[in-house]
Amino acid sequence: MSLNRNEKAAVVSEVAAQAAKSQTLAIAEYRGLTVEALNKLRIDARSKGVYLHVLKNTLARRAVAGTPFEPAAELMVGPLIYGFSEDAVAAAKVVADFAKSNDKLVLKGGAYNGKALDVNSLKTLASVPSKEVLLSQIAGLLKSPVQRTAAVLAALAAKRGEGAEAPAAA
Repeated sequence: MSLNRNEKAAVVSEVAAQAAKSQTLAIAEYRGLTVEALNKLRIDARSKGVYLHVLKNTLARRAVAGTPFEPAAELMVGPLIYGFSEDAVAAAKVVADFAKSNDKLVLKGGAYNGKALDVNSLKTLASVPSKEVLLSQIAGLLKSPVQRTAAVLAALAAKRGEGAEAPAAA
């Protein structure tokens, strides 16, 4: 079933609107994936805030024209699934993690920050910890010196307390 002109325009505008508010585009070939596997991928993507869509490549090229994802237009060949995310690593992480457990999903590349990504760059982006993990790591680093200082001061106070004799009870 093909789309008529108005339906195609609606799809292009929907994807263009999603691209306008996204930071990352991940592209993968889904040839040979079962419907069940695709649904599993979509559920995982939705839970992580990734807009995942199977599109005709000509419509995808029109949708990303004039956006930072335009450099990825040369990758848009074959049966592809497109993942857009506002989080810089979410789309790459969802697609790359699913590809690890399902060899039918083949990473093609993507785009980030106005530059096309090849497969290795997409995998590298996917390996970056999420924003929440990075923030918790920074908080841990900031908390560490304070904890060490408090431990040293507590040890000094305990040592001083040992040397002083307790007053006699009357």
